[in-house]
Amino acid sequence: MIKLGWAGTAALAGIGLSSGSALAQDATRVDKVEKENMELKKRLEALENLAKKEGIMTSADGTKAVSAMSDITLSGFVTTSYFYDSSVPGDRVSNGYLWNNSHNAFSLNKVKLTLASKPVERTGESWDVGFRTSLIFGEDSGAVNTGTSVTGLNNVREAYVELNAPIGTGLNIRAGQLISLLNYESGDGGAANANFSQGYQWYYTGNGPSAGVQAGYNLTESIDLKVRVQNGLYAGPVDKNNAKTVLAALGIKPDDKTWISLIGFGGDESAAMNVMGASMLAGRTFGKKVTTGFEFDYFKFNKHFGAADADLWSVGGWFGYDFTEKVGLALRAEHLRDPDGGGLKGIDVGGRAGSAFASTDTSGNLTSVALTLNLKPMPNVKIQPEIRYDTTTYSGAFDGQDKRFLIGMGATYAF
Repeated sequence: MIKLGWAGTAALAGIGLSSGSALAQDATRVDKVEKENMELKKRLEALENLAKKEGIMTSADGTKAVSAMSDITLSGFVTTSYFYDSSVPGDRVSNGYLWNNSHNAFSLNKVKLTLASKPVERTGESWDVGFRTSLIFGEDSGAVNTGTSVTGLNNVREAYVELNAPIGTGLNIRAGQLISLLNYESGDGGAANANFSQGYQWYYTGNGPSAGVQAGYNLTESIDLKVRVQNGLYAGPVDKNNAKTVLAALGIKPDDKTWISLIGFGGDESAAMNVMGASMLAGRTFGKKVTTGFEFDYFKFNKHFGAADADLWSVGGWFGYDFTEKVGLALRAEHLRDPDGGGLKGIDVGGRAGSAFASTDTSGNLTSVALTLNLKPMPNVKIQPEIRYDTTTYSGAFDGQDKRFLIGMGATYAF
């Protein structure tokens, strides 16, 4: 047994008092911390509920802020080229030529950036929504984009909101700036097409992007219908009058190797002119190596106030053969008939001064053949040497000549 003196007893008593005081203070601190934690928890729950209500946080995963961002993709490509025009234009601008409009020069044709959500699911069971926006910069942008001088719109290729409504098999609705339904070739040029240069049909018997709304519906597994109302065939994103154009496209897929699109369109382009017509697009693959395509277009320009009407029609064909996965050959042939002289000459390509066909003839034809070698050394790289022959009955339309060769090469890197 240990005995403590007065001093030891006093020391123990001091320790006991000190410990009791410390424990009391710790208890006070714990209560305070718990109270603060409860307040923070309430605030956090309130923020989570607000985020869920606004759709920026899923109920299933409260740690996933801005869930839609995980479904957005960024893609695009860069295209450059060099071409030589045998007509040797004095102003170094090849008349009526797409793309690489500059003669004997290296060109930065396109820089494309696309920001898009995941593809909208077309179903009759649930709602779904998405968007797509594409911008194109470069020498070809004036011919590809809207062509407007309105600030903020001149480099927009397409930009729309897409919605699936659960009606029947699923009603697809797109609203915004939409690219044309009329062409076999893509406006992305060599990045998407087997030929590097763009065909005349794409520009003269086609139309640029325009603001509007489109409804699409799958009638059966092999037949679909698209109906679109837009500002005008050539109006672009800004409507400057009360005129509207209606387009309808019936898509038919007899089998997994064949597709057909039958298109009709019409409407007042302005108070002075009505444009109407029809197109047929088709394509078929044979095995894994042969690809074929076809396009026929008919345009009728009904002039008001006593001016003469004008017709314009075109026909074109495509043939492609892939020797290997990395080497292929593509041939395009097209013919355009302008019996009234109002559809081909005098129109600047993409608004570029000096790029129009110039001739004193009142009517004429235009024929073009392009042969392109497609080299794909890597999956995201395409190199396209090309030789193209153009001829026309419009005298002197090609910078004073009726025939010309265009020889060069384009290269694309896609990401």
